[in-house]
Amino acid sequence: MDVLVLIGRILFSALFLSSAVGHMTKTKAMAGYASSRGVPAPAPAVLGGGVLLLAGGLSVLLGVWADLGALLLVVFLVPTAVLMHAFWKETEPQARQMEMVHFQKDMALAGAALMLLGLIAHAGGDLGLTLTGPLFDIG
Repeated sequence: MDVLVLIGRILFSALFLSSAVGHMTKTKAMAGYASSRGVPAPAPAVLGGGVLLLAGGLSVLLGVWADLGALLLVVFLVPTAVLMHAFWKETEPQARQMEMVHFQKDMALAGAALMLLGLIAHAGGDLGLTLTGPLFDIG
């Protein structure tokens, strides 16, 4: 079980860590897109999102308060889905469909992160292959 959870943590966090790199290295371009979607203070929002992605992704990957890391990812994913992928505002069918797919992907990832938070917080130190135990105790 420990090895399966570790492999899952690695695969799960890889997406967020690569996205964090994009947020940190392509801030101007991403801020332009965020601005076009109506995000207030787009440059700080992109950098703040990058910090959440980096902290959450590393936390889950390394198993350092991985439950908190999963929560940080939820804090990034839900507002991103609503602000950046508001498919209900799209009038062109292809754009609507594309935004709906991205919205659903972000919400599904948020759900997976919530399940990970619950698993880690419930298992406590019994999960193994982590550097620390969970921050939260919902056992």
